[in-house]
Amino acid sequence: MDERVISSKIKEDDIDNEENIRPQSLDEYVGQQEVKENLRVFIEAAKMRDEPLDHVLLYGPPGLGKTTLAHIIANELGTSIKTSSGPAIEKSGDLAAVLSNLEEGDVLFIDEIHRLPKVIEEILYPAMEDFELDIVVGSEGSSRSIKIDLPPFTLVGATTRAGDISAPLRDRFGIINKLNYYTVEELTGIVKRTSKVLGMDIDDDAAEEIAKRSRRTPRIANRLVKRVRDFALVLGDGVIDKEITKKALDRLKVDTYGLDSIDIEYLTNLIDKFNGGPVGVETMASAMGEEISSLEDVVEPYLMQEGFIKRTQRGRVATDKAYKHLEKARQGSLF
Repeated sequence: MDERVISSKIKEDDIDNEENIRPQSLDEYVGQQEVKENLRVFIEAAKMRDEPLDHVLLYGPPGLGKTTLAHIIANELGTSIKTSSGPAIEKSGDLAAVLSNLEEGDVLFIDEIHRLPKVIEEILYPAMEDFELDIVVGSEGSSRSIKIDLPPFTLVGATTRAGDISAPLRDRFGIINKLNYYTVEELTGIVKRTSKVLGMDIDDDAAEEIAKRSRRTPRIANRLVKRVRDFALVLGDGVIDKEITKKALDRLKVDTYGLDSIDIEYLTNLIDKFNGGPVGVETMASAMGEEISSLEDVVEPYLMQEGFIKRTQRGRVATDKAYKHLEKARQGSLF
């Protein structure tokens, strides 16, 4: 399922692309206006006091710019950024290696921070609070505790699952921000900026069309720009206009709502096999041959956000919008 062009999870070919087009300052960053303006105040105040910025937790769906914001925070502070992820820090030695490489004022960015092992979390607490690292070295019987002083730093944690973060860890973040889905207008601006960085001409109608089909997510918008660019170069005159954009996105099977073949299969199963629901996610996963977690984490959030399905105590239910989009009539309806 991660091969979907509209998947919000990062792919291998996104990495270089995101590095090249990533905004470098709060002024360049599009969207998340309230988060951005608050961060601007907190960063400026920290610089005026000559203190490290309070630790920052960023949460929200994938692809909305959490990693980009972490880099911007470091740029605005005028410091370096070191990056890691929850799954990569398995042992106390892994954390010690990361923390001991920090210099005063640095930003440490930990992606998927909800996946930190519990034992690592507990070592992280004094590091966040007192800038001290307490680790035990040696084997049983000959082990000893070592305390290492750390330079003041700012931890920026990112997660798509804020509910999975333990209360003690969450309480140690002074600044907690939720990133929300983008508007079509904001995404249109991002599409235009990305096209300019990539050296491609794009007209306003084409930029808006890509924005509308981007599932309100910048990462998907940027990926679609790259794919439409290919069609414009090979099948067009090198300019991204509305005609070539619609042709490209139709070929990629991304419809006017940003739904792809897997989304359509989900809705079709829900309506045709289960009479629109209610049906449990386990039953839907069996019917589609998909993992339950894939449906819950990848497919259903956007369908619910856009009002195609509702989640009830008895299961998932297709809405009138789903019937209309698939041009299907409810059983017992004349229309």
